[in-house]
Amino acid sequence: MPEPEILPPGAEMPPQQAVRKPRPSWAVAPATYLLLGINCAVFLAMVGNGVSIGTPTTEQLMHWGANNAGSVLINGEWIRIVTAMFVHVGILHLATNMWCLWNLGLLAEPLMGSFGVLAVYILTGAAGNLLSTDINWLWPIRDGAGGVFFPAGAGASGAVFGIAGALIVLLKSNRLPVPPEELKKLRRSVIYFAALNLVLGLSISGGNMFLHSSLNIDNMAHLGGFASGLLFAAPMVPRLGSPRTVFNTRLRLAVGMVVGVLVLFAFYIDNVPPPAGLLRFMNG
Repeated sequence: MPEPEILPPGAEMPPQQAVRKPRPSWAVAPATYLLLGINCAVFLAMVGNGVSIGTPTTEQLMHWGANNAGSVLINGEWIRIVTAMFVHVGILHLATNMWCLWNLGLLAEPLMGSFGVLAVYILTGAAGNLLSTDINWLWPIRDGAGGVFFPAGAGASGAVFGIAGALIVLLKSNRLPVPPEELKKLRRSVIYFAALNLVLGLSISGGNMFLHSSLNIDNMAHLGGFASGLLFAAPMVPRLGSPRTVFNTRLRLAVGMVVGVLVLFAFYIDNVPPPAGLLRFMNG
């Protein structure tokens, strides 16, 4: 046993440093876990109200807030641009999106803060859904009679791609107190994730043209989310290694810039003429 330390007369014991308890992961990244919780809660509510856990119908998805070009641009249900990013097409769709959101969110939240993660999720998810709405409005699916059909779009993947796009920009910063080699590895893994999933989605969509599969990937939502994520992070600096005032100013600039772009894009979409098949349908 080691002998106790003997202090000279009049000396005081050195102050004991408080041992900091490790914070639970939900406290380190509350926004990420909040988004995970909302998505899972919506899915549980859907299943609890009779929606199929594996293969929900289009009507069920639309009832719970899925996106649809006709509903948005004909009926004026713009709220679907936001609600659709919390609705999922079955348990597998939810699980894969939540796994990606969890991994990317835990990496992103220390760099852009909790408000930044919430903002990038909502804004880039909305950007992806707006682009998807625009493309489906301009080039809808047509039936044998020449009428048009607008597919339902749902899922968090556009927002997940948005977080990936923002990370690719922020991980390039030389302000981060992380060894450059580690930053390169992290950034490369995010780039590989985005590229692989974009190529996979495009490949599946291309294969559907020949196989007539019912599996549809909303590649426009992915592209829109990813591009707006790059735009969102362009004026930002990471929270780690940056003065608080500088970070907050840049974050507000990023939010304002993307909101402005989305408003202008929504105004443009709202003024695009309807497709010819829709005119025939409406007139007939």
